[in-house]
Amino acid sequence: MSNNSNAVEQHGCVVCGKIYSLLVEYAPDGQLVDCTITSPGRRRVPDAHWPLVACSRHTETEVETALARHYPGKAVEDREDD
Repeated sequence: MSNNSNAVEQHGCVVCGKIYSLLVEYAPDGQLVDCTITSPGRRRVPDAHWPLVACSRHTETEVETALARHYPGKAVEDREDD
């Protein structure tokens, strides 16, 4: 039986690109299990496949617009349900 692996990764805000540190957990097959953002002033953006983060100061509309730009054709509900 294989154990999940943890990694510390740097990810940019989906809106402005500001860099945040994340502790990310992956299953043995490479699938995202969970992530925790360790930097202040941020929030997690729900997604089943990628560890995404946004600054706390961005509105929900700004985040949704940025996601639509980065992931065209994939609705917010699709990302959360995958």
